[in-house]
Amino acid sequence: MNFVKGILVVAAIAAPAQTSDVAIDNFRFTAPAITVPAGTTVTWTNRDDVPHNVVSTDNAFKSPVLDTDQKFSHTFETPGTFKYYCSLHPRMTGEIVVNP
Repeated sequence: MNFVKGILVVAAIAAPAQTSDVAIDNFRFTAPAITVPAGTTVTWTNRDDVPHNVVSTDNAFKSPVLDTDQKFSHTFETPGTFKYYCSLHPRMTGEIVVNP
């Protein structure tokens, strides 16, 4: 804390951004359920030889169709449980739990 002409000045230090990665490989999300703190950016990378996408069941996010090695990221600001799937291959499912 610093004082400037009688005014208390508090410097805010930003917390480092949180990130988490989920690979798409062999027709599955390699981390089918992860827990992250609010503010985390999750990045999905398609490592499969066929296209996939990432679609939340509550329409909170939706990726375009991802070809091999393409990525999609979404930042989870709000706590909650977010289920998702590949709309091209609906048996592929996953879940992100976001803690406060």
